[in-house]
Amino acid sequence: MSLERANGADANEPDASGAHPRDRLRRELGLSDATFLVVSSVIGAGIFFTPGVVADLIPVPSWFLLAWAVGGGLSLAGALANAELGAMFPRAGGDYVYLREAFHPVAGFLVGWLSFFVIYAGTVATLATAFADGVGRMVPLGASGELALALVVITLTTWINYVGVRSGATFNNVTAILKIVAIGALVLAGLLLPSTPAAAMTSPPREVSLQGFALALSPVLFTYLGWNAPVYVASEIRNPGRNVPRSLFLGLALCTALYLVLNLLYLHTASIDGLAGATDAGETAARALFGEVGGRIASLLILLSILGCLNATILVGPRIAYAMALDGYFFTGADRVHRANHTPHVALLAQAAVAIGLIAILESFPRVLDYTTFAIVVATMADVAALYTLRRSRPEAARPYHAWGYPIVPALYFVANGGIAVAMLFGRPFECLIGIAVTLTGLPFLWAFSRRSPTTP
Repeated sequence: MSLERANGADANEPDASGAHPRDRLRRELGLSDATFLVVSSVIGAGIFFTPGVVADLIPVPSWFLLAWAVGGGLSLAGALANAELGAMFPRAGGDYVYLREAFHPVAGFLVGWLSFFVIYAGTVATLATAFADGVGRMVPLGASGELALALVVITLTTWINYVGVRSGATFNNVTAILKIVAIGALVLAGLLLPSTPAAAMTSPPREVSLQGFALALSPVLFTYLGWNAPVYVASEIRNPGRNVPRSLFLGLALCTALYLVLNLLYLHTASIDGLAGATDAGETAARALFGEVGGRIASLLILLSILGCLNATILVGPRIAYAMALDGYFFTGADRVHRANHTPHVALLAQAAVAIGLIAILESFPRVLDYTTFAIVVATMADVAALYTLRRSRPEAARPYHAWGYPIVPALYFVANGGIAVAMLFGRPFECLIGIAVTLTGLPFLWAFSRRSPTTP
């Protein structure tokens, strides 16, 4: 398929509903499924580990809480852009589709390649490793045992999503609800109990610099990443013109509320000084409230959060490879849909294989795969850029939802993430260059894919 034909009126043009004509996935997901997909994708382990970093940069409780509220607001600004794009193109693939339509198939391919191999496969490997490490802290497994557990958890969650999007969504809904209930119960119990002695400690008033606040937004926004999960499975969401935007907003509202009350709990159980620099705020708070038992409770909650996030990531990621293969821009077979299960089973297996390969090859895995953060930031910025381009190039296109506050509000998200991207380039150049290098490895494959014959329905 030539790059020009892929962007013209051919067999890959969407039908009147916006769906890809070769897409054989079924619309089996409702509003609650898509909303809980946001919750599971966002709330992983970050909210338990990053508050200590944020408190270190903003040592004033009111400003500390404001940073988390601002992070939710900026993420909402990005969600507004994705809501319009997701309703406009209710197809599998997310930002691959948006950049393909807004700029050029090459742009779509590169961000799709980056998303599948770096963001999603890398995140699957990272979460599986973190889950195994967490279990290993509770039950001694040894290095080989933890490696085996990481591979097993990838295999099992992939199988859950292999047998049907309904089973994957149900597992996701259950883990998300359990996560919400557990966090709510912990916060309620903690806030009803008297403040701990550590929380009563006072320190001289301190000022918060604008630079410190801006630096703190980086880990805060990182903790909110994953809010755009529904746009990647838009072709499987019923009434996507309505449910894709609503799921983004409802999911983010839930996550923001949970983040704020959790951070209130952290401040309730420790002074801002005690929270600053804490490597595990969740465990610190639980131990302060319930002693040694609290540490176990926090560990189990973190494991539950990681498992739910892992399942959500495994559900979403294969839809990128599937969407690219529908257009002829991925390996043969990735566009296949299981006859009985109606899932992109080949793409699911491919993602699992890549993630397992990453775990097997990279020894200091969590450190090396820090490049996933830079990739996510760049990809979400590209989404916002696509919104502006499509507003100008296709003003007549059907838009079931129009981004509120356009053009100013989406620009806030673009600028904020641009600052984070620049800071990462200077602060962690090695990880950023890995992400760029992996993206460029797709160019030879793009050349090979573009020389193949067009795929017909």
